[in-house]
Amino acid sequence: MTPNQVRRGRAAVVALTAGALVLSACSSGSGDSDSKDKGPQAKEQGLIEFANAKDSTGPAQDIKGAAPGGTVRILQRDSFSHLDPAQIYVSDEGMLSTLLHRRLTTVKLDNKGKYTVVGDLATDSGQVSDGGKTWKFTLKDGIKLEDGSAITSKDIRHTFERQFAEFITEGPTFVQGWLANEAGAKYRKLLPKGGFDGKHLPDSVLETPDSKTVVFHFKQAHNDLPYAVGMAGYGVVPDGAKDTKEKYDKKPLSSGPYKVQSFKSGKSATLVKNTAWDPKTDSSRHQYPNKFEITFNHQFEDSSKRIMSDTGDNKYATTFTNQVDAGSVQKVLSDPSIKSRSVSGYQSYIAQYAMNMKTLKDKRIREAITYALPIKSVLAPYGGTAGGELAGGLISPLLPGYQKGYDPYGKLKNPNGDPAKAKKLLKEAGKLNMKLTYAYANSKEDQQVSVAVADALKKAGFNVQRKELPADTYYDLVGKVDTGYDLYRNNWGHDWPSSGTVIPPLFDGRKIADGANNYSHVDNAKINSEIDRINKISDPAKAATEWFDLSKYILEDVLPVVPAYYYKQMQISGSKIGGTVYNDDLSGIDPTKLYVKK
Repeated sequence: MTPNQVRRGRAAVVALTAGALVLSACSSGSGDSDSKDKGPQAKEQGLIEFANAKDSTGPAQDIKGAAPGGTVRILQRDSFSHLDPAQIYVSDEGMLSTLLHRRLTTVKLDNKGKYTVVGDLATDSGQVSDGGKTWKFTLKDGIKLEDGSAITSKDIRHTFERQFAEFITEGPTFVQGWLANEAGAKYRKLLPKGGFDGKHLPDSVLETPDSKTVVFHFKQAHNDLPYAVGMAGYGVVPDGAKDTKEKYDKKPLSSGPYKVQSFKSGKSATLVKNTAWDPKTDSSRHQYPNKFEITFNHQFEDSSKRIMSDTGDNKYATTFTNQVDAGSVQKVLSDPSIKSRSVSGYQSYIAQYAMNMKTLKDKRIREAITYALPIKSVLAPYGGTAGGELAGGLISPLLPGYQKGYDPYGKLKNPNGDPAKAKKLLKEAGKLNMKLTYAYANSKEDQQVSVAVADALKKAGFNVQRKELPADTYYDLVGKVDTGYDLYRNNWGHDWPSSGTVIPPLFDGRKIADGANNYSHVDNAKINSEIDRINKISDPAKAATEWFDLSKYILEDVLPVVPAYYYKQMQISGSKIGGTVYNDDLSGIDPTKLYVKK
């Protein structure tokens, strides 16, 4: 998987600025961690509210100075692998989907910078009952597909039922798993053919009593459902012959403000206005440009230099997910004419190192590794302060419950590591000169990092055995239960603003398996039981506090991972591009707000 193709909350191999492998991540920048000019500052995010019908009613508030017309040129490194919403689970396709595919809910960013979960196709963010086990959504009037046909509850039912089909392999699986009350791929047994054989989910699971109403019935409470059904992967797909199954991935029907006029994989794509889209039904999107002309194969350095030059068509250029390359960040920060065209923000990902609990059983050994790791050197190749913020804990600043300054091992105060303290701990454990197999990916940046990490661990008294792994199979190799490695980087990003999409997948001991996301193989009874308890809490604010408290127990009492940094990025646009707003939920420039300046 390539750098911009970033999955959230699922094992996927992706590179970061052509380097760091992440499970849902990418970032960039330049400069060193001591840089005084950090550029536009990333903002922490709080609790996102579930909005009512009033906040879900369109049209979206006008962007000041915006006018219709013109063409926005999008410079992207990677082509789109999928256009079928059910197959979308990476960041660049996710950006595209905001323009094409509507879902029951979406996260709305208003002009004051406030985020709320609003009804998108639905009139509101959902009506809950039965303690979170039952959710009802009512569809808006006037919602249509690009061919002018009305979107009804039959289409919503089909959208979720087709997710069970075998050919749907790349998208999110949250709602399917919840409906089937099954973990892993077992959910497919509930509807093996995905409804294409004429069979449907029973009304006791998914009910559509009339053309406007959709009711989800779960066996367990799922209070995060409004977040989940707003994911790009749950964009509406029409029922009947219009769903061409595998072929739909090449020619989907749009429900958003734009539709695909042409797509040449690996070369270009053109989006034009969808005249069937009614702004009165949409509280979060706009339709200012006449076209989006998207071209691929622009490496970060290329797109950065083109847009910085601000010449010719580059004045009308921006990007979905490309970021300022590491070598250009200082120029952006030092040139006011370029810096004024930049935006910056957190991404949803955390860089961390998993410690194999099967081989590193003594906590003092894991503490020694934690104190020894030079997290400043880990961040440096990815842009220093422009590419990330050093981390003390496991919870991102974008998540509710985050506590700024939490730093139980003093990593923020001593980011270069403390080899003396580490060596003392290793000596206490009677493990001086113990063999430690450290695995890393063979990207340029990870190779640089591996030298610094190995040197720090050697100074702490470890006999470090470096093991370079192919980038394209990195997570397959470190994801095995009997991996044979002691220390390896694994990064993670939340799927929506809840630590419930972070703690359970990474630290639930009941989910240890080849290819699963518990990379440290931690299996702790208290962690497992607390996950079950917190998952049942219906109050998001209370749940956020409890998740953070559990993260403290995981880090302080168990210590299966070492957090390194929170991802950030910087993006730039041409001088003729207006409405460049950094959207934390999308982890980049919000394409629904862009317009061409006159």
